[in-house]
Amino acid sequence: MKLNSLKPAAGSTHSRRRIGRGPGSGLGGTSTRGHKGAKSRSGYKKKIGFEGGQMPLQRRVPKAGFKNINHKEFYAVNLETLQKLAEEKNLTKIGLVELKEAGVFSGKKLVKILGKGELKAKIEVEANAFSKTAEEAIKAVGGSVTII
Repeated sequence: MKLNSLKPAAGSTHSRRRIGRGPGSGLGGTSTRGHKGAKSRSGYKKKIGFEGGQMPLQRRVPKAGFKNINHKEFYAVNLETLQKLAEEKNLTKIGLVELKEAGVFSGKKLVKILGKGELKAKIEVEANAFSKTAEEAIKAVGGSVTII
């Protein structure tokens, strides 16, 4: 070990400059904060969206539209999908569980049956909502509709 190879232990030194420790340090006086203004004061926090007193963008841009808090999001399933499921898996009753197992939808969304396509199989269908055309088509074939 030589004196010129000595180094302090890892983590014992600080790389941070010591600010505000008098004029001899070269970092006294205003302590690198400049003169006056909000940023020179202690406790200063920049507010999100603050633009130096100018009207912030989120307040300049007009609000548009309307968001209905009672809106319900439905996952759409067509009659052709029900027909395909009934043929492939030989089903007479199709509900949310069967649709989920078949991978038609996932998650906790509500399901609405729509009238696109043709239905030939006589099936009982359970869903959260039905369009008029879908309901009529299911009943025309001899099936039944149940709203959950």
